[in-house]
Amino acid sequence: MESKMFKIYAKRDDAIQLKIYPGHFATPQSHITHYLDMTTMKSRLSEAQHIAHALAQNYEASIPVDTIICMDGLEVVGSLLAEELTQAGILSMNAHKTMYITSPESSNAGQLIFRDNVQPMIRDKNILILIGSVTTGETLRHAISTILYYGGSIRGVSAIFSAVNSVAGLPVYSLFSQKDIPDYSTYRIHECPLCQNKQKLDAIVNGYGYSKL
Repeated sequence: MESKMFKIYAKRDDAIQLKIYPGHFATPQSHITHYLDMTTMKSRLSEAQHIAHALAQNYEASIPVDTIICMDGLEVVGSLLAEELTQAGILSMNAHKTMYITSPESSNAGQLIFRDNVQPMIRDKNILILIGSVTTGETLRHAISTILYYGGSIRGVSAIFSAVNSVAGLPVYSLFSQKDIPDYSTYRIHECPLCQNKQKLDAIVNGYGYSKL
């Protein structure tokens, strides 16, 4: 798997590089032809700073942001994004005039939830969703409905990679798109041509990484 890896660079900043592994991979919602490795993007400070700076360019100072909801382990990027937005003049309506950075919890049934102590960061707040990758949009759609359920108002969605332009009527601002990976495809699990051709899965993947098979 490692020998197939190649890299692409963000148009806005060539210091942002995305590692890509072609193959046959299973996500919780679909099968995909490429695994996008964002490990160092999430954990290496210098890369996270470049990503946060690039994503911050999508938002005007007139849009308030009270809370950044981080999906896929993007809390480091989320914290730096909050700093970038604050420096750009984007204001928070919170009492302490600073942004919250938090993440949803997944229940045993697979539902996204916010505990009682976290709910004040969501209810009546202006929310920015930060997510690693959007393929079918189902995970993001689930996050959107959960935030709305808890009383949040969604002001924007940022992603490192997105195969779609919008989800639930909300535009998705991403550093990389499907156009950057021309051969990238996603299939419904029961309609996957790779499975029909008896091509074995290389790994099971989600927003946190991969497990080889």
